Amino acid sequence: MSLYVMKFGGSSVGDTERMKRVARRIVEKQDEGHQCVVVVSAMGDTTDDLIDQAKLLNENPPAREMDMLMTTGEQISISLLSMAIHGLGRKAMSFTGWQAGFRTEAVHGKARINDIKPERVHKALAEGNIVIVAGFQGMSEDGEITTLGRGGSDTTAVALAAAIQADVCEIYTDVDGIYSTDPRVVKCARKLKEISYDEMLELANLGAAVLHPRAVEYAKHNQVKLVVRSSFNHNEGTVVKEEASMEQGVVVSGIAFDKNVARISILGVSDTPGVLAQVFGELAKAEIDVDIIVQSGVQNGEADFSFTISLADTERALSVIDRIRSEIPYRDVTSEDNLVKVSIVGAGMVSHPGVAAKMFDVISREGVSIKMVSTSEIKVSCVIEGSNLEGVVQALHTAYGLDTDQQALVGGPQVRR
Repeated sequence: MSLYVMKFGGSSVGDTERMKRVARRIVEKQDEGHQCVVVVSAMGDTTDDLIDQAKLLNENPPAREMDMLMTTGEQISISLLSMAIHGLGRKAMSFTGWQAGFRTEAVHGKARINDIKPERVHKALAEGNIVIVAGFQGMSEDGEITTLGRGGSDTTAVALAAAIQADVCEIYTDVDGIYSTDPRVVKCARKLKEISYDEMLELANLGAAVLHPRAVEYAKHNQVKLVVRSSFNHNEGTVVKEEASMEQGVVVSGIAFDKNVARISILGVSDTPGVLAQVFGELAKAEIDVDIIVQSGVQNGEADFSFTISLADTERALSVIDRIRSEIPYRDVTSEDNLVKVSIVGAGMVSHPGVAAKMFDVISREGVSIKMVSTSEIKVSCVIEGSNLEGVVQALHTAYGLDTDQQALVGGPQVRR
């Protein structure tokens, strides 16, 4: 008997009919002789609806109360799914994140998991139950309800799989695996049979929404066997593992893009030691993550530098920079928000020269300017103007030989342009 953790996202349990389909899928797994622990997200747009309601009452709601509100979406899902499984004649028991033993740091909105004590999960399994756990949530040591940030249900599933030593952690979504790029943008995207943890982590961090980056980190650290597959069909999914076999002739495994990008430029800063440390130290104190940083040449003892951040952090970042102007004088500051970051990822890039040059050439032939570049051993990222993103992604996909003659499956039916 194998122990499976099965995670279903909001689109998979978006209404009662989909909830019934998920319940049948879980019972099928149990009928195969496996024990099942199921992690569930909030139904459909529930989380967004809750945020909208909060903003109607208070434009800046307290973080603690937002966590109290946000965790209710998953609690609705787990109770309804448990009822659906009972309706099929099986035993099921639902648990909130804290009932399942998740202990987190005392941070509201994006807490990290400190520990998991899954005694109640083990006990319920031993009693023959299918166990349903609310994703995205936990409790701090001082008894405060916390959330793990958007996409945190993936992290819940993988962390729980590690804690209970599950044989497999399956992430069910509306696509039947991990594709070479978003199949909604490129209809002939290639489904990957397997991908390495490192490649998947890069893709997740660079904007690929199929898995949450922290979930991949947990899987890599704990060697959790991770499979991404569709909740709408029984096709084989994509296995995320330590080392993935490289398909002959394929150097780039995937193309990711992130529309949530802003660039801030600080002009005319004194070229003295410690200036950059002070600027980015203040941004870090404000919990603003900085991505790509580029400094220009020095003229007359002054330098210009630019960096990218999340679009949602633009106003806060500009406020921080304005606040430190008396300590770090500068001539001017500018910001741009009509940008995207497009990235190519592949373990084979390290041993193949010319991969980046091809990317730059493809983008230029699309008539798009490159604003910033960042590289590592297995990825190249370009910040570009956002006006022709789909054309750029499609051109790169073709240039690196990733096109197939089959159409990707999203939610069951074929993708349509």
